Amino acid sequence: MSLSHDLLATFAPLPVLIPLLAAALTLVVGRSPRVQRVLATVALSCAVAVCGVLLYLADRDGTVAVQVGGWETPIGITIVVDRLSAAMLLVSAIVLLAVALYGAGQNIADAQAKQPTSIFWPTYLVLSAGVAMAFLAGDLFNLFVGFEILLVASFVLLTLGATAQRIRAGVSYVMVSMVSSLIFLIGTAVVYGATGTLNFAQLSLRMDAIPDGIRQAVYAVLLVAFGIKAAVFPLSNWLPDSYPTAPAPVTAVFAGLLTKVGVYAIVRTQTLMFPDGGFDNLLLITGLLTMLIGIFGAIAQNDIRRLLSFTLVSHIGYMMFGVGIANAVGLAGTVYYIAHHILVQTALFLVAGLIERQAGSTSLRRVGGLAAASPILAGLFLIPALNLGGIPPFSGFIGKVALLQAGAQNGSSLAWILVAGSVVTSLLTLYVMARVWSKAFWRPREQAPDGHLVAATLPSLVEDNTDMLYDERTDPGRLPAMMVLPTAALVAVGLALTVWAGPVLGIADRAAAELQDRASYIGAVLGGGTK
Repeated sequence: MSLSHDLLATFAPLPVLIPLLAAALTLVVGRSPRVQRVLATVALSCAVAVCGVLLYLADRDGTVAVQVGGWETPIGITIVVDRLSAAMLLVSAIVLLAVALYGAGQNIADAQAKQPTSIFWPTYLVLSAGVAMAFLAGDLFNLFVGFEILLVASFVLLTLGATAQRIRAGVSYVMVSMVSSLIFLIGTAVVYGATGTLNFAQLSLRMDAIPDGIRQAVYAVLLVAFGIKAAVFPLSNWLPDSYPTAPAPVTAVFAGLLTKVGVYAIVRTQTLMFPDGGFDNLLLITGLLTMLIGIFGAIAQNDIRRLLSFTLVSHIGYMMFGVGIANAVGLAGTVYYIAHHILVQTALFLVAGLIERQAGSTSLRRVGGLAAASPILAGLFLIPALNLGGIPPFSGFIGKVALLQAGAQNGSSLAWILVAGSVVTSLLTLYVMARVWSKAFWRPREQAPDGHLVAATLPSLVEDNTDMLYDERTDPGRLPAMMVLPTAALVAVGLALTVWAGPVLGIADRAAAELQDRASYIGAVLGGGTK
Protein backbone atom coordinates (compact mmCIF):
# COMPACT_ATOMS: atom_id res chain seq x y z
CA MET A 1 0.00 0.00 0.00
CA SER A 2 1.37 3.42 -0.96
CA LEU A 3 2.02 6.24 1.49
CA SER A 4 -1.00 8.18 0.25
CA HIS A 5 -3.22 5.14 0.77
CA ASP A 6 -1.83 4.75 4.29
CA LEU A 7 -2.68 8.39 4.95
CA LEU A 8 -6.15 7.93 3.52
CA ALA A 9 -6.70 4.85 5.68
CA THR A 10 -5.53 6.79 8.75
CA PHE A 11 -7.90 9.69 8.10
CA ALA A 12 -10.92 7.57 7.08
CA PRO A 13 -12.41 6.91 10.56
CA LEU A 14 -11.88 10.50 11.78
CA PRO A 15 -15.16 12.02 10.43
CA VAL A 16 -16.95 9.64 12.80
CA LEU A 17 -14.51 9.68 15.72
CA ILE A 18 -13.98 13.45 15.98
CA PRO A 19 -17.67 14.35 16.51
CA LEU A 20 -18.20 11.43 18.89
CA LEU A 21 -15.23 12.41 21.07
CA ALA A 22 -16.36 16.03 21.02
CA ALA A 23 -19.89 14.95 21.99
CA ALA A 24 -18.49 13.17 25.04
CA LEU A 25 -16.48 16.26 26.01
CA THR A 26 -19.45 18.58 25.62
CA LEU A 27 -21.43 16.36 27.99
CA VAL A 28 -18.65 16.65 30.56
CA VAL A 29 -18.72 20.46 30.36
CA GLY A 30 -22.50 20.66 30.13
CA ARG A 31 -22.68 23.49 32.68
CA SER A 32 -20.63 25.79 30.46
CA PRO A 33 -22.46 26.61 27.19
CA ARG A 34 -19.57 28.74 25.99
CA VAL A 35 -17.07 25.87 26.31
CA GLN A 36 -19.56 23.57 24.58
CA ARG A 37 -19.83 25.95 21.64
CA VAL A 38 -16.06 26.21 21.35
CA LEU A 39 -15.59 22.44 21.48
CA ALA A 40 -18.29 21.82 18.89
CA THR A 41 -16.93 24.49 16.55
CA VAL A 42 -13.36 23.20 16.80
CA ALA A 43 -14.46 19.59 16.26
CA LEU A 44 -16.57 20.40 13.22
CA SER A 45 -13.82 22.61 11.77
CA CYS A 46 -11.39 19.71 12.12
CA ALA A 47 -13.94 17.46 10.44
CA VAL A 48 -14.13 19.84 7.46
CA ALA A 49 -10.33 19.79 7.12
CA VAL A 50 -10.18 15.99 7.38
CA CYS A 51 -12.96 15.53 4.82
CA GLY A 52 -11.18 17.90 2.44
CA VAL A 53 -8.04 15.76 2.68
CA LEU A 54 -10.10 12.60 2.15
CA LEU A 55 -11.67 13.98 -1.02
CA TYR A 56 -8.31 15.12 -2.39
CA LEU A 57 -6.66 11.76 -1.75
CA ALA A 58 -9.63 9.68 -2.92
CA ASP A 59 -9.87 11.69 -6.15
CA ARG A 60 -6.13 11.39 -6.75
CA ASP A 61 -5.47 7.81 -5.67
CA GLY A 62 -8.79 5.98 -5.81
CA THR A 63 -10.87 3.96 -3.39
CA VAL A 64 -9.49 2.75 -0.07
CA ALA A 65 -11.04 0.42 2.51
CA VAL A 66 -10.22 0.23 6.22
CA GLN A 67 -10.95 -2.86 8.31
CA VAL A 68 -11.67 -1.50 11.78
CA GLY A 69 -9.79 -3.47 14.44
CA GLY A 70 -7.81 -5.38 11.83
CA TRP A 71 -10.52 -8.00 11.30
CA GLU A 72 -10.73 -9.74 7.95
CA THR A 73 -13.51 -8.86 5.52
CA PRO A 74 -16.43 -9.32 6.12
CA ILE A 75 -16.17 -10.13 9.84
CA GLY A 76 -15.31 -6.65 11.06
CA ILE A 77 -16.55 -3.17 10.28
CA THR A 78 -15.46 -1.97 6.85
CA ILE A 79 -15.05 1.74 6.16
CA VAL A 80 -14.82 2.65 2.48
CA VAL A 81 -13.73 6.01 1.08
CA ASP A 82 -14.27 6.61 -2.62
CA ARG A 83 -14.98 9.77 -4.58
CA LEU A 84 -18.72 9.67 -3.90
CA SER A 85 -18.49 9.12 -0.14
CA ALA A 86 -15.64 11.63 0.23
CA ALA A 87 -17.55 14.31 -1.69
CA MET A 88 -20.66 13.76 0.43
CA LEU A 89 -18.55 13.87 3.59
CA LEU A 90 -16.99 17.21 2.67
CA VAL A 91 -20.27 18.88 1.68
CA SER A 92 -22.03 17.60 4.80
CA ALA A 93 -19.15 18.70 7.04
CA ILE A 94 -19.29 22.23 5.58
CA VAL A 95 -23.04 22.40 6.15
CA LEU A 96 -22.79 21.02 9.69
CA LEU A 97 -20.14 23.61 10.59
CA ALA A 98 -22.10 26.51 9.09
CA VAL A 99 -25.31 25.50 10.87
CA ALA A 100 -23.41 25.03 14.14
CA LEU A 101 -22.01 28.57 13.88
CA TYR A 102 -25.50 29.86 13.08
CA GLY A 103 -26.92 28.03 16.09
CA ALA A 104 -24.14 29.38 18.31
CA GLY A 105 -24.91 32.90 17.11
CA GLN A 106 -28.61 32.44 17.80
CA ASN A 107 -27.84 31.01 21.21
CA ILE A 108 -25.65 34.01 22.11
CA ALA A 109 -28.22 36.48 20.79
CA ASP A 110 -30.93 34.85 22.88
CA ALA A 111 -28.77 34.40 25.97
CA GLN A 112 -31.50 35.77 28.15
CA ALA A 113 -33.79 32.88 27.24
CA LYS A 114 -33.67 29.56 29.03
CA GLN A 115 -32.37 27.15 26.40
CA PRO A 116 -31.35 23.47 26.63
CA THR A 117 -27.94 23.97 25.01
CA SER A 118 -26.39 21.41 27.35
CA ILE A 119 -28.13 18.69 25.34
CA PHE A 120 -28.21 20.45 21.96
CA TRP A 121 -24.47 20.38 21.28
CA PRO A 122 -23.77 16.72 22.22
CA THR A 123 -26.79 15.62 20.23
CA TYR A 124 -25.80 17.72 17.23
CA LEU A 125 -22.32 16.20 17.27
CA VAL A 126 -23.77 12.69 17.48
CA LEU A 127 -25.93 13.56 14.47
CA SER A 128 -22.76 14.60 12.63
CA ALA A 129 -21.14 11.27 13.45
CA GLY A 130 -24.23 9.40 12.23
CA VAL A 131 -24.16 11.22 8.89
CA ALA A 132 -20.47 10.40 8.44
CA MET A 133 -20.98 6.77 9.41
CA ALA A 134 -23.75 6.36 6.84
CA PHE A 135 -21.53 7.76 4.09
CA LEU A 136 -18.55 5.59 5.08
CA ALA A 137 -20.36 2.31 5.75
CA GLY A 138 -19.07 -0.58 3.67
CA ASP A 139 -21.92 -2.92 4.55
CA LEU A 140 -25.68 -2.86 5.00
CA PHE A 141 -25.65 -3.38 8.76
CA ASN A 142 -23.43 -0.40 9.53
CA LEU A 143 -25.44 1.69 7.09
CA PHE A 144 -28.43 0.71 9.24
CA VAL A 145 -26.53 1.71 12.39
CA GLY A 146 -25.71 5.09 10.84
CA PHE A 147 -29.39 5.64 10.09
CA GLU A 148 -30.34 4.71 13.66
CA ILE A 149 -27.83 7.17 15.11
CA LEU A 150 -29.45 9.81 12.90
CA LEU A 151 -32.90 8.79 14.11
CA VAL A 152 -32.07 9.04 17.82
CA ALA A 153 -30.23 12.35 17.49
CA SER A 154 -32.79 13.91 15.17
CA PHE A 155 -35.68 13.07 17.50
CA VAL A 156 -33.97 14.91 20.35
CA LEU A 157 -33.19 17.91 18.15
CA LEU A 158 -36.66 17.98 16.65
CA THR A 159 -38.35 18.16 20.05
CA LEU A 160 -36.08 20.74 21.71
CA GLY A 161 -38.19 22.88 24.02
CA ALA A 162 -40.84 20.16 24.43
CA THR A 163 -43.67 22.32 23.06
CA ALA A 164 -46.85 20.51 22.09
CA GLN A 165 -46.41 21.10 18.37
CA ARG A 166 -42.82 19.91 18.35
CA ILE A 167 -43.68 16.80 20.34
CA ARG A 168 -46.47 15.97 17.87
CA ALA A 169 -44.16 16.49 14.91
CA GLY A 170 -41.40 14.53 16.64
CA VAL A 171 -43.63 11.57 17.38
CA SER A 172 -44.85 11.53 13.77
CA TYR A 173 -41.27 11.71 12.51
CA VAL A 174 -40.08 8.93 14.79
CA MET A 175 -42.98 6.63 13.90
CA VAL A 176 -42.30 7.03 10.19
CA SER A 177 -38.56 6.58 10.72
CA MET A 178 -39.11 3.47 12.83
CA VAL A 179 -41.28 1.95 10.11
CA SER A 180 -38.56 2.73 7.60
CA SER A 181 -35.92 1.22 9.88
CA LEU A 182 -38.00 -1.91 10.40
CA ILE A 183 -38.39 -2.35 6.65
CA PHE A 184 -34.66 -1.76 6.23
CA LEU A 185 -33.89 -4.36 8.91
CA ILE A 186 -36.18 -6.90 7.23
CA GLY A 187 -34.45 -6.24 3.91
CA THR A 188 -31.07 -6.66 5.57
CA ALA A 189 -32.13 -10.00 7.06
CA VAL A 190 -33.40 -11.23 3.69
CA VAL A 191 -30.15 -10.17 2.00
CA TYR A 192 -28.08 -12.04 4.56
CA GLY A 193 -30.29 -15.12 4.29
CA ALA A 194 -29.97 -15.14 0.51
CA THR A 195 -26.25 -14.33 0.17
CA GLY A 196 -24.58 -15.05 3.52
CA THR A 197 -23.01 -11.59 3.73
CA LEU A 198 -23.89 -7.92 4.22
CA ASN A 199 -20.63 -6.50 2.87
CA PHE A 200 -21.30 -4.35 -0.21
CA ALA A 201 -18.30 -5.66 -2.13
CA GLN A 202 -19.24 -9.28 -1.54
CA LEU A 203 -22.89 -8.54 -2.27
CA SER A 204 -21.93 -7.07 -5.64
CA LEU A 205 -20.40 -10.46 -6.51
CA ARG A 206 -23.01 -12.73 -4.98
CA MET A 207 -26.25 -10.92 -5.78
CA ASP A 208 -26.17 -12.05 -9.42
CA ALA A 209 -26.19 -15.68 -8.30
CA ILE A 210 -29.55 -15.56 -6.49
CA PRO A 211 -32.88 -16.03 -8.35
CA ASP A 212 -34.32 -12.98 -10.10
CA GLY A 213 -37.51 -13.01 -8.04
CA ILE A 214 -35.65 -12.90 -4.72
CA ARG A 215 -33.27 -10.24 -6.00
CA GLN A 216 -36.11 -8.00 -7.14
CA ALA A 217 -38.00 -8.53 -3.88
CA VAL A 218 -34.92 -7.53 -1.87
CA TYR A 219 -34.42 -4.46 -4.05
CA ALA A 220 -38.06 -3.45 -3.62
CA VAL A 221 -37.85 -3.72 0.18
CA LEU A 222 -34.67 -1.64 0.34
CA LEU A 223 -36.10 0.94 -2.06
CA VAL A 224 -39.14 1.41 0.18
CA ALA A 225 -36.92 1.83 3.25
CA PHE A 226 -34.58 4.31 1.57
CA GLY A 227 -37.45 6.02 -0.25
CA ILE A 228 -39.08 6.91 3.08
CA LYS A 229 -35.83 8.36 4.38
CA ALA A 230 -35.23 10.26 1.12
CA ALA A 231 -38.84 11.54 1.04
CA VAL A 232 -39.59 10.12 -2.40
CA PHE A 233 -43.26 10.25 -3.46
CA PRO A 234 -45.54 8.61 -2.30
CA LEU A 235 -43.44 8.16 0.84
CA SER A 236 -42.88 11.88 1.48
CA ASN A 237 -46.04 13.06 3.25
CA TRP A 238 -44.33 13.08 6.65
CA LEU A 239 -41.68 15.68 5.78
CA PRO A 240 -43.60 18.97 5.38
CA ASP A 241 -45.31 18.43 8.74
CA SER A 242 -42.12 17.49 10.63
CA TYR A 243 -39.38 19.89 9.54
CA PRO A 244 -41.02 23.37 9.83
CA THR A 245 -41.79 23.00 13.54
CA ALA A 246 -38.16 22.55 14.63
CA PRO A 247 -35.78 25.40 15.57
CA ALA A 248 -34.23 27.13 12.55
CA PRO A 249 -30.75 25.51 12.81
CA VAL A 250 -32.26 22.06 13.25
CA THR A 251 -34.66 22.51 10.34
CA ALA A 252 -31.79 23.69 8.14
CA VAL A 253 -29.53 20.72 8.82
CA PHE A 254 -32.44 18.28 8.50
CA ALA A 255 -33.47 19.77 5.16
CA GLY A 256 -29.94 19.85 3.82
CA LEU A 257 -28.64 16.47 4.91
CA LEU A 258 -31.03 13.83 6.20
CA THR A 259 -32.95 13.19 2.99
CA LYS A 260 -29.67 13.14 1.03
CA VAL A 261 -28.41 10.28 3.17
CA GLY A 262 -31.42 8.31 1.91
CA VAL A 263 -30.62 9.28 -1.68
CA TYR A 264 -26.98 8.25 -1.13
CA ALA A 265 -28.16 4.84 0.09
CA ILE A 266 -30.26 4.40 -3.05
CA VAL A 267 -27.30 5.33 -5.28
CA ARG A 268 -24.92 3.04 -3.42
CA THR A 269 -27.16 -0.04 -3.41
CA GLN A 270 -28.34 0.56 -6.99
CA THR A 271 -24.84 0.71 -8.43
CA LEU A 272 -23.22 -2.00 -6.31
CA MET A 273 -25.97 -4.55 -5.69
CA PHE A 274 -28.53 -4.05 -8.47
CA PRO A 275 -26.77 -2.66 -11.56
CA ASP A 276 -29.05 -4.55 -13.96
CA GLY A 277 -31.53 -1.66 -14.01
CA GLY A 278 -34.60 -3.73 -13.19
CA PHE A 279 -36.32 -0.85 -11.38
CA ASP A 280 -35.02 2.04 -13.47
CA ASN A 281 -38.43 2.85 -14.96
CA LEU A 282 -40.00 2.82 -11.50
CA LEU A 283 -37.34 5.25 -10.28
CA LEU A 284 -38.04 7.52 -13.23
CA ILE A 285 -41.79 7.51 -12.60
CA THR A 286 -41.41 8.18 -8.88
CA GLY A 287 -38.88 10.90 -9.71
CA LEU A 288 -41.37 12.63 -12.00
CA LEU A 289 -44.20 12.39 -9.47
CA THR A 290 -41.92 13.61 -6.67
CA MET A 291 -40.94 16.66 -8.73
CA LEU A 292 -44.43 17.67 -9.75
CA ILE A 293 -46.41 16.89 -6.60
CA GLY A 294 -43.75 18.48 -4.41
CA ILE A 295 -43.72 21.74 -6.37
CA PHE A 296 -47.52 21.88 -6.58
CA GLY A 297 -47.59 21.51 -2.81
CA ALA A 298 -45.14 24.41 -2.52
CA ILE A 299 -47.37 26.63 -4.65
CA ALA A 300 -50.24 26.10 -2.20
CA GLN A 301 -48.27 27.21 0.88
CA ASN A 302 -48.37 30.58 2.64
CA ASP A 303 -45.60 29.86 5.14
CA ILE A 304 -42.02 30.15 3.89
CA ARG A 305 -40.70 27.20 5.90
CA ARG A 306 -43.48 24.86 4.75
CA LEU A 307 -43.03 26.12 1.21
CA LEU A 308 -39.32 25.31 1.36
CA SER A 309 -40.13 21.86 2.77
CA PHE A 310 -42.22 21.10 -0.31
CA THR A 311 -39.50 22.38 -2.66
CA LEU A 312 -37.13 20.06 -0.80
CA VAL A 313 -39.37 17.11 -1.65
CA SER A 314 -39.72 18.29 -5.23
CA HIS A 315 -36.01 18.46 -5.93
CA ILE A 316 -35.40 14.97 -4.58
CA GLY A 317 -37.14 14.01 -7.81
CA TYR A 318 -34.23 15.38 -9.85
CA MET A 319 -31.88 13.02 -8.02
CA MET A 320 -34.19 10.06 -8.69
CA PHE A 321 -34.18 11.14 -12.34
CA GLY A 322 -30.39 10.81 -12.53
CA VAL A 323 -30.35 7.49 -10.68
CA GLY A 324 -33.11 6.06 -12.89
CA ILE A 325 -31.39 7.13 -16.13
CA ALA A 326 -28.33 5.23 -14.81
CA ASN A 327 -25.87 6.32 -17.49
CA ALA A 328 -22.58 8.05 -16.72
CA VAL A 329 -23.95 11.54 -17.39
CA GLY A 330 -26.99 10.89 -15.20
CA LEU A 331 -24.95 9.62 -12.25
CA ALA A 332 -22.50 12.52 -12.55
CA GLY A 333 -25.42 14.95 -12.68
CA THR A 334 -26.91 13.31 -9.59
CA VAL A 335 -23.67 13.60 -7.61
CA TYR A 336 -23.32 17.26 -8.59
CA TYR A 337 -27.00 18.00 -7.90
CA ILE A 338 -26.88 16.40 -4.45
CA ALA A 339 -23.97 18.66 -3.48
CA HIS A 340 -25.74 21.70 -4.96
CA HIS A 341 -29.02 20.97 -3.23
CA ILE A 342 -27.49 20.29 0.18
CA LEU A 343 -25.83 23.72 0.15
CA VAL A 344 -28.67 25.74 -1.39
CA GLN A 345 -31.54 24.19 0.56
CA THR A 346 -29.70 24.56 3.86
CA ALA A 347 -28.91 28.21 3.08
CA LEU A 348 -32.57 28.92 2.30
CA PHE A 349 -33.74 27.44 5.59
CA LEU A 350 -31.15 29.50 7.46
CA VAL A 351 -32.46 32.59 5.66
CA ALA A 352 -35.98 31.59 6.71
CA GLY A 353 -34.76 31.64 10.30
CA LEU A 354 -33.37 35.14 9.75
CA ILE A 355 -36.69 36.24 8.22
CA GLU A 356 -38.48 34.97 11.31
CA ARG A 357 -36.13 36.94 13.52
CA GLN A 358 -36.39 40.07 11.38
CA ALA A 359 -40.14 40.09 10.83
CA GLY A 360 -41.42 37.95 13.69
CA SER A 361 -43.07 35.45 11.33
CA THR A 362 -42.51 33.39 8.18
CA SER A 363 -46.13 33.69 7.03
CA LEU A 364 -46.49 35.39 3.65
CA ARG A 365 -49.72 36.89 4.95
CA ARG A 366 -47.85 38.78 7.68
CA VAL A 367 -44.44 39.76 6.32
CA GLY A 368 -43.45 42.37 3.79
CA GLY A 369 -40.99 45.15 3.05
CA LEU A 370 -37.96 43.06 4.00
CA ALA A 371 -35.89 44.30 1.06
CA ALA A 372 -36.09 47.85 2.40
CA ALA A 373 -35.74 46.82 6.04
CA SER A 374 -32.70 44.60 5.44
CA PRO A 375 -30.99 44.62 2.02
CA ILE A 376 -28.47 42.07 3.32
CA LEU A 377 -31.25 39.63 4.14
CA ALA A 378 -32.78 40.24 0.71
CA GLY A 379 -29.48 39.38 -0.99
CA LEU A 380 -29.01 36.28 1.13
CA PHE A 381 -32.42 35.04 0.01
CA LEU A 382 -32.24 36.08 -3.63
CA ILE A 383 -29.01 34.29 -4.56
CA PRO A 384 -29.92 30.77 -3.33
CA ALA A 385 -33.53 31.27 -4.50
CA LEU A 386 -32.37 31.93 -8.07
CA ASN A 387 -29.92 29.05 -7.72
CA LEU A 388 -32.69 26.67 -6.66
CA GLY A 389 -34.84 27.86 -9.54
CA GLY A 390 -32.09 26.94 -12.02
CA ILE A 391 -31.33 30.40 -13.39
CA PRO A 392 -28.07 30.41 -15.40
CA PRO A 393 -25.21 30.45 -14.65
CA PHE A 394 -25.85 29.13 -11.13
CA SER A 395 -25.08 25.57 -10.06
CA GLY A 396 -28.77 24.66 -10.11
CA PHE A 397 -28.82 25.38 -13.84
CA ILE A 398 -25.62 23.40 -14.40
CA GLY A 399 -26.91 20.40 -12.48
CA LYS A 400 -30.26 20.43 -14.29
CA VAL A 401 -28.56 20.71 -17.69
CA ALA A 402 -26.45 17.64 -16.87
CA LEU A 403 -29.58 15.68 -15.96
CA LEU A 404 -31.41 16.86 -19.07
CA GLN A 405 -28.43 15.77 -21.19
CA ALA A 406 -28.58 12.36 -19.52
CA GLY A 407 -32.27 12.07 -20.37
CA ALA A 408 -31.67 13.08 -23.98
CA GLN A 409 -28.81 10.61 -24.22
CA ASN A 410 -31.08 7.84 -22.94
CA GLY A 411 -33.61 8.70 -25.64
CA SER A 412 -36.55 6.62 -24.34
CA SER A 413 -40.07 8.02 -24.26
CA LEU A 414 -40.10 7.96 -20.47
CA ALA A 415 -36.77 9.79 -20.34
CA TRP A 416 -38.14 12.56 -22.58
CA ILE A 417 -41.21 12.84 -20.34
CA LEU A 418 -38.82 13.30 -17.41
CA VAL A 419 -36.96 15.97 -19.36
CA ALA A 420 -40.21 17.87 -19.89
CA GLY A 421 -41.25 17.38 -16.26
CA SER A 422 -37.88 18.65 -15.08
CA VAL A 423 -38.22 21.83 -17.11
CA VAL A 424 -41.77 22.42 -15.84
CA THR A 425 -40.67 21.83 -12.25
CA SER A 426 -37.77 24.24 -12.65
CA LEU A 427 -40.08 26.96 -13.99
CA LEU A 428 -42.57 26.38 -11.18
CA THR A 429 -39.75 26.51 -8.62
CA LEU A 430 -38.74 29.87 -10.03
CA TYR A 431 -42.37 31.00 -9.78
CA VAL A 432 -42.52 29.92 -6.12
CA MET A 433 -39.29 31.74 -5.28
CA ALA A 434 -40.50 34.86 -7.14
CA ARG A 435 -43.73 34.70 -5.16
CA VAL A 436 -41.82 34.69 -1.87
CA TRP A 437 -39.66 37.55 -3.10
CA SER A 438 -42.59 39.68 -4.25
CA LYS A 439 -44.64 39.17 -1.08
CA ALA A 440 -42.03 39.00 1.67
CA PHE A 441 -39.39 41.34 0.30
CA TRP A 442 -40.83 43.65 -2.35
CA ARG A 443 -44.39 44.29 -1.14
CA PRO A 444 -44.80 46.84 1.69
CA ARG A 445 -45.78 45.18 4.92
CA GLU A 446 -48.89 47.36 5.16
CA GLN A 447 -50.24 45.68 2.03
CA ALA A 448 -49.99 42.19 3.50
CA PRO A 449 -53.40 40.81 4.58
CA ASP A 450 -52.18 40.44 8.18
CA GLY A 451 -49.33 42.93 7.91
CA HIS A 452 -50.33 44.73 11.09
CA LEU A 453 -49.60 41.58 13.10
CA VAL A 454 -45.97 41.01 14.07
CA ALA A 455 -44.35 38.86 16.71
CA ALA A 456 -44.29 40.26 20.20
CA THR A 457 -41.10 38.40 20.96
CA LEU A 458 -38.12 37.23 18.95
CA PRO A 459 -37.77 33.53 18.12
CA SER A 460 -35.26 31.46 20.00
CA LEU A 461 -33.89 27.95 19.95
CA VAL A 462 -36.62 26.80 22.31
CA GLU A 463 -39.70 28.96 21.96
CA ASP A 464 -42.61 27.67 19.95
CA ASN A 465 -42.83 30.44 17.37
CA THR A 466 -46.09 29.26 15.86
CA ASP A 467 -48.01 29.82 19.09
CA MET A 468 -46.77 33.39 19.69
CA LEU A 469 -49.05 36.23 20.58
CA TYR A 470 -48.93 39.08 18.10
CA ASP A 471 -49.17 42.82 18.56
CA GLU A 472 -48.12 46.04 16.90
CA ARG A 473 -44.35 46.38 16.42
CA THR A 474 -42.98 48.75 13.86
CA ASP A 475 -39.27 48.26 14.55
CA PRO A 476 -37.67 45.33 12.73
CA GLY A 477 -35.81 42.63 14.61
CA ARG A 478 -32.04 42.83 14.77
CA LEU A 479 -30.01 40.33 12.78
CA PRO A 480 -27.01 39.12 14.81
CA ALA A 481 -23.77 39.10 12.81
CA MET A 482 -22.95 35.61 14.08
CA MET A 483 -26.11 34.32 12.38
CA VAL A 484 -25.72 36.33 9.19
CA LEU A 485 -22.06 35.44 8.56
CA PRO A 486 -22.49 31.62 8.52
CA THR A 487 -25.50 32.04 6.23
CA ALA A 488 -23.50 34.27 3.89
CA ALA A 489 -20.60 31.78 3.96
CA LEU A 490 -22.93 28.94 2.97
CA VAL A 491 -24.39 31.03 0.14
CA ALA A 492 -20.81 31.73 -1.00
CA VAL A 493 -19.95 28.01 -0.97
CA GLY A 494 -23.03 27.41 -3.11
CA LEU A 495 -21.76 30.04 -5.54
CA ALA A 496 -18.37 28.30 -5.55
CA LEU A 497 -20.06 25.32 -7.22
CA THR A 498 -20.77 27.70 -10.08
CA VAL A 499 -17.39 29.42 -10.19
CA TRP A 500 -15.52 26.11 -10.05
CA ALA A 501 -18.13 24.06 -11.85
CA GLY A 502 -15.49 22.52 -14.14
CA PRO A 503 -13.36 20.90 -11.40
CA VAL A 504 -16.43 19.92 -9.36
CA LEU A 505 -18.09 18.32 -12.37
CA GLY A 506 -14.78 16.59 -13.06
CA ILE A 507 -14.94 14.98 -9.64
CA ALA A 508 -18.61 14.09 -10.24
CA ASP A 509 -17.72 12.51 -13.60
CA ARG A 510 -14.94 10.43 -12.04
CA ALA A 511 -17.25 9.43 -9.18
CA ALA A 512 -19.90 8.33 -11.70
CA ALA A 513 -17.34 6.30 -13.66
CA GLU A 514 -16.23 4.68 -10.41
CA LEU A 515 -19.84 3.83 -9.55
CA GLN A 516 -20.37 2.17 -12.91
CA ASP A 517 -17.10 0.24 -12.74
CA ARG A 518 -17.46 -1.76 -9.53
CA ALA A 519 -13.99 -3.26 -9.82
CA SER A 520 -12.25 -0.46 -7.93
CA TYR A 521 -14.66 -0.74 -4.99
CA ILE A 522 -14.51 -4.53 -4.90
CA GLY A 523 -10.71 -4.51 -5.21
CA ALA A 524 -10.32 -2.00 -2.39
CA VAL A 525 -12.47 -4.00 0.01
CA LEU A 526 -11.59 -7.58 -0.93
CA GLY A 527 -8.08 -6.96 -2.22
CA GLY A 528 -6.51 -5.77 1.03
CA GLY A 529 -7.33 -2.10 0.63
CA THR A 530 -5.62 -1.45 -2.69
CA LYS A 531 -7.23 0.19 -5.64
